[in-house]
Amino acid sequence: MENIATKETKSNRKERTGVVVSDCQEKTIVVEVTRTTSHKLYKKVLKRKKRYHAHDENNEAKVGDKVIIAETRPLSKLKRWRLKEIISRAQ
Repeated sequence: MENIATKETKSNRKERTGVVVSDCQEKTIVVEVTRTTSHKLYKKVLKRKKRYHAHDENNEAKVGDKVIIAETRPLSKLKRWRLKEIISRAQ
């Protein structure tokens, strides 16, 4: 029964790593996540980009910062992610 008492719980929430491209909204950042995929027929490596709106409670992240965002409940029409951690600051 000691294992149940520990605070370690497995989270099924997705996490993404990306770069902040906009922080002009109040408590919201736009994070661009780049992933690489292989073309099914020609096997060429392709870059795919997607932008996520994330909740930044303290307005900590600035443009150019590398961040980790985590999936959360819907906070608004576009926001389904929240800022989890800032990995590195922009120069």
